[in-house]
Amino acid sequence: MTEIPEKPNLIDERLHLATGFHESERDWIVRRLATLGPRLRSFDAVQVDLEISVKERDGASQQVTLECWIRRSPRLHLVATSGAHELAVALNEVRNGLLRQIDDAKTRTEPHSNRALRHPQTTAELP
Repeated sequence: MTEIPEKPNLIDERLHLATGFHESERDWIVRRLATLGPRLRSFDAVQVDLEISVKERDGASQQVTLECWIRRSPRLHLVATSGAHELAVALNEVRNGLLRQIDDAKTRTEPHSNRALRHPQTTAELP
């Protein structure tokens, strides 16, 4: 029986851990951000870069930042931040914030009133 190879995890592949995170936490962070994967799959993996950082970890003014760069026309730079005291809660908040921004960006660039642009493969070619 032939097995279909599993697609590489886009989040794990494109996520850079910046200030405040250790490589040993990578799997836990990737699992927390996993729901971003399906939304980002509409872009080529090489078009997407993710970076997460935390300032003043476990402090009173902890700040988690998740940045996403999508190289396309126009280039997108999306940023989500959270000041939640618990790291798990902060990761959920930045994930949800980035999901909203990705959805908004897709909606803005999608053609609304031109069926030929929305579904180019279904329109008949004119002579």
